[in-house]
Amino acid sequence: MGRSYEELRVGDVYRSRFGRTVLEADNVWFTLLTLNTNPIHFDAEYAAATQWGRPLVDSTFTLALVTGLSVADVSERGVNLRWREVRLPAPVFAGDTIRAETEVLEKRESRSRPGQGIVTVRTRGLNQRDEVVIDFERTIMVPRDRD
Repeated sequence: MGRSYEELRVGDVYRSRFGRTVLEADNVWFTLLTLNTNPIHFDAEYAAATQWGRPLVDSTFTLALVTGLSVADVSERGVNLRWREVRLPAPVFAGDTIRAETEVLEKRESRSRPGQGIVTVRTRGLNQRDEVVIDFERTIMVPRDRD
């Protein structure tokens, strides 16, 4: 179940086993659940008048989805400590299929928690056209192997 600190090596790249097609319902539900009142996410008439011509998927849904797609590869046994440098170079629309690609950037043993390691990764979310739709760094605390 999940990789240990020792199994995560700097430079390794993991590609999510699955992709996930974003549904219109995902976007509407997530926007409502988070009380995001920006009509670009749920008002088709409003969105039609924007440069995109249709509703955009809520970017925090994209962050959650791509993080989730990377969990099996790098953090199934870990705990998130932070996200940083979140960039959204291209929009996500209902009907897009998203997958994750994660590279291990650095790692070190935890100074405060014996038996744990701190790992920083960069994850990119890509759509079905291989366009990067989100890019971020995430730092996680991962258990070490017990001999």
